[in-house]
Amino acid sequence: MTLQPRLIDVAVPDRPAGVVLVLHGGARRRERMMVSPTQLSVLRMVPIARRIARAGSGRLAVYRLLNSARGWDTTHTPVEDARWALSRIAERHGAPLATCLVGHSLGGRAALLSAARPEVRGVVALAPWVYPTDVPAGLGGQRILIVHGSRDRIASPERSAALARRLSERTDVAYVSVERGTHSMLARHAVFSGLAAEFATSTLLGAAGNGALARIESGDRWVRV
Repeated sequence: MTLQPRLIDVAVPDRPAGVVLVLHGGARRRERMMVSPTQLSVLRMVPIARRIARAGSGRLAVYRLLNSARGWDTTHTPVEDARWALSRIAERHGAPLATCLVGHSLGGRAALLSAARPEVRGVVALAPWVYPTDVPAGLGGQRILIVHGSRDRIASPERSAALARRLSERTDVAYVSVERGTHSMLARHAVFSGLAAEFATSTLLGAAGNGALARIESGDRWVRV
């Protein structure tokens, strides 16, 4: 069976000012296992996508991507699925639109590795599972926000912080450490989802940030909340 990625509409106005593509995580359970719309790694991104859509006030097209397969392997990665989705979105709207990628865990890694795409203006990586070497070629000019819980035992906050330092040599990067936050983002979920929504609307619509994002916009690049 050939596995295919799928694009899900969350909010698609007729003439959006920008696009937000939401990417899920999820480790591989067995060889080339299909992504289920009901798996937890997918479901945890649904309220985040909806919050972004509400924050966009009808001005942003918001999509969720279901990857072609679970996990990350050497033959096909979620980065390829993200590129497929960006191409499909451009076809749908007649041209590439300014885009913000929002991803969790391995979806955060895919978002960061897709950051150099020409339509991408910003990336939000939530509890990203990354290596410090995950720096895409051609990066420069994008805004990147990494949000990681201090109690994450699945994706290393130390590795994402090391990557943030590497990325900051090439583009605008901010890092938020969420006290008591875990990989599932259930603890202090409003902080994770709120930062994703505010950063997307700030990047694509010029909306002013509050709280931690206001501190970032004033120049603070390492924030603890």
